[in-house]
Amino acid sequence: MKRYLRYIYTLLLCAFACGRMHAESIDIFLRHPVTASANISLLVQDLHSGEVIDSYRSTNVAPPASVMKLLPTATALETLGSDYQFSTYIEYSGYIAGGVLHGDLYVRGTGDPTLGSQKVGDRNLLTRWVKAIREAGIREIRGAVIADLSYFDADAVNPGWIWEDIGNYYAPGVYALSYLDNTMNVVLRSGAVGSIAEVQYTVPEVPGVKFDNHIRCTSIMHDGAYVHGAAYSYTRYLTGSVPSNQGSFGVQGDLPNPGLLLVQHLSKKLEESGVVITAEPTYISEADGKSRTLLYTWLSPPLRDIIYETNIHSNNLYAESLFRTFGARYTLPCTIHNSADFEKDYWLRRGVNTRSARIVDGCGLAPQDALSAETLVQLLTYMYRSLNKDAFYASLPVSGQSGTLRSLLAGTELSGKVHAKSGTIAATKNFAGYIELPNGQTWVFAVMVSFGNGKSKQIQQVIGNYLLDLYRVRGLVD
Repeated sequence: MKRYLRYIYTLLLCAFACGRMHAESIDIFLRHPVTASANISLLVQDLHSGEVIDSYRSTNVAPPASVMKLLPTATALETLGSDYQFSTYIEYSGYIAGGVLHGDLYVRGTGDPTLGSQKVGDRNLLTRWVKAIREAGIREIRGAVIADLSYFDADAVNPGWIWEDIGNYYAPGVYALSYLDNTMNVVLRSGAVGSIAEVQYTVPEVPGVKFDNHIRCTSIMHDGAYVHGAAYSYTRYLTGSVPSNQGSFGVQGDLPNPGLLLVQHLSKKLEESGVVITAEPTYISEADGKSRTLLYTWLSPPLRDIIYETNIHSNNLYAESLFRTFGARYTLPCTIHNSADFEKDYWLRRGVNTRSARIVDGCGLAPQDALSAETLVQLLTYMYRSLNKDAFYASLPVSGQSGTLRSLLAGTELSGKVHAKSGTIAATKNFAGYIELPNGQTWVFAVMVSFGNGKSKQIQQVIGNYLLDLYRVRGLVD
């Protein structure tokens, strides 16, 4: 009897000690100088039992930053399937006779972000398109090559984005026809301190683009330059600074109209192959009502590859293209607002509490975006049990190993054990995903820290230390 009581006493002492250490872990996290005054939403939960391991203001919302990408990638997998491929259609109006197309040639997009992409897809697509057009017997086009952008509405730039971001490579316009990652590299030549950097050329060359250039050369040793500009506008404003006396220096911005550049390049390729075209390439943002005949269908890589790129490298263009697709496929008219409503309602019907969520975009650039740790944990729990689990799980960066988690928990016991999406903006760092435990169990978690007293790297270190402490106290014991 005494031995039994001693055993119970020992268990109680261990439970008390673990509980105290657990309380100390969360207390240290909340009282740290970097996080003490921050907006925090936190939830760690056993995925299989549902037991709450740790929680702090888990139902309160916070800016998700790029953790927002979990929503459109999960929604796309569930509604479209991991094998889904975007279609781009080459069509023509009029008729073909004697090798002459008496009409226009159209390239009609449906939101494929991979056309000509350096990230995913076939970079030789124009060569394949020219071959298909010539195999159709076309040797002359008595009309134009036209980019049809009507699948999405004309609101290519999300109205929730801020001016600092709009026009930069990481915040490109989103169109039914994307091309070359919707990105151009502006090559500058930096000179003496205080001088204006000289714009030399762009890659790719963009006909008609003009620059209002205010980039100064300074003694800083990092790129502090920004590209600003509206969708469809061929004037780009260059501001900020670049290192002085560095010779050529590249600054990336978005393409003013990637669909138009695509058909300009296609027209040039056709002419180089011997096809005569009588009119200049152009674009339409609304369907022109002309009867058309399908000539060729181009298919994107499977959705699983697109989602892998979206989450592993936090690709804003890919996330926004998925997000806009919901508005085009499932609601009328196709608007950003309808995409957000569809996404919110879709998950609410599946038991994910999105009532308090504020969804403005798909990538997390909009400062008005707001999610709670609870919403993210519920979404992640659902996806872990989904038929699309493998594609979703594989798209998440791994701590200390890949993507945006390469530096998180590197060299610790949790290196390689955390599969999660990160989100970063000024004074904000978020993580949401899964933690693999030695006993084969899994935790699902979301830690969101915004307006912390420090840089995002400092916030990441504090979050990493907290997760490591929690793992040592609870993960190794349980």
